[in-house]
Amino acid sequence: MLQDNSPLIPFAYLGQRQDKAEAPATKEFKYKLAVAVRRDLEMGKGKIAVQVGHASVTASEETRKRRPEWWKAWFDEGQRKVAVKVNSESELEELRKHAESLGLVAVIIHDSGLTQIAPGTATCIGIGPAPAELVDKVTGDLRLL
Repeated sequence: MLQDNSPLIPFAYLGQRQDKAEAPATKEFKYKLAVAVRRDLEMGKGKIAVQVGHASVTASEETRKRRPEWWKAWFDEGQRKVAVKVNSESELEELRKHAESLGLVAVIIHDSGLTQIAPGTATCIGIGPAPAELVDKVTGDLRLL
């Protein structure tokens, strides 16, 4: 229960101006953040969720520093994210090189090794947030997680 009687705001509306007529479900997003997860590691669902969280936060913060205009546009329109899958560490590295060649932020996440996998294992990569057409050049052909 909210103490100050503030109305509940659906997460999809956070950061959006209240005078926009479009509902988030029908709106076309111009920016996105993509996370590619290694499926060859056979991580559990919870482990994957945490790794995707690490990649999302890290890539978002790095973009906020390097490309604040992209970060702000992405944040204001609802923070679109997509999770896709890859099958190896070498695929993560290929994605990183491709993304960086296009001027995108690309961060590979390495696990601390406290639970399911060895310390230092590369688990996923966060790309963006950036203009969706640029992110799609890197991850658009990958299958959804």
